Amino acid sequence: MDEELLTIGVFAARTRLSPKALRLYDRLGLLVPAYVDEVSGYRYYRAGQVERARLVALLRQLDMPLARIAEVLDADGPEAAERLGVYWADVETRVAGQRALVAYLRGRLAERSPEMYGEFTIETVDVPEQVVIAETRHTLAPELPAWIGASLNRLEEAAGACGGAAGAPFVVYHAEVTMESDGPAECCLPVADEAAARVWAREGGRARAWQTGVRVEPARRLAYTRITKAQVVFPQILAAFEAVERWIAGQGLEQAGPPREVYFADWDAAGPDDPVCDVAFPVR
Repeated sequence: MDEELLTIGVFAARTRLSPKALRLYDRLGLLVPAYVDEVSGYRYYRAGQVERARLVALLRQLDMPLARIAEVLDADGPEAAERLGVYWADVETRVAGQRALVAYLRGRLAERSPEMYGEFTIETVDVPEQVVIAETRHTLAPELPAWIGASLNRLEEAAGACGGAAGAPFVVYHAEVTMESDGPAECCLPVADEAAARVWAREGGRARAWQTGVRVEPARRLAYTRITKAQVVFPQILAAFEAVERWIAGQGLEQAGPPREVYFADWDAAGPDDPVCDVAFPVR
């Protein structure tokens, strides 16, 4: 046998990978043996494969999925390093969100919820009847921000054929949107011309890959609190919704519809710097 070939046992010892892991990586095409005995099925590796195997072991210590490891190792040096950097930036973003969630949950479990809710100022505003064009989708929480951005862009483009935008865009959550629950959520944009909006929906709706429609949003009173750029992480947004709910109950009011996020509304102008959205509930 070629003396450059290493048995799976020797190769496993040199790379600090178990034979079981090596067999898995072979099946996935991540680390394919140089030679497999047709009779015994025994695997042999070249000494030159040790470096790739050690990199696999190190990248696994970062909890990198095997598919991402393959993408990194199949790229050349600078591109491989860039792909690793992109992966780690995603990890740090996720960990930052989890850290914020842990802080929120610790406060909640320690029964400090009133203290957390106290940072939000609740106000009310009367919103007139509006004609809105809307896009609805079932989506899980990780895909929600990207979908909202893309959906509102599409609605803003469509508004030109509907008399133009006539108010602040908003998102209505008709059911929970979490890691396990997919809503639905509805992106809405008020427009000026109801007849034109209904023509737009009728003529183009079937050609679109998403569910669109036109409806009249009734006049409402909203109880709301503002979210700023410094608060745009999931726990703070969740706490804001809960703070509004608690305020509504404390005022003896009733919720009159599903919760929503309103973006860049006129009443934001009087608020603190860098407003992002208002989380709100219709009330009566």
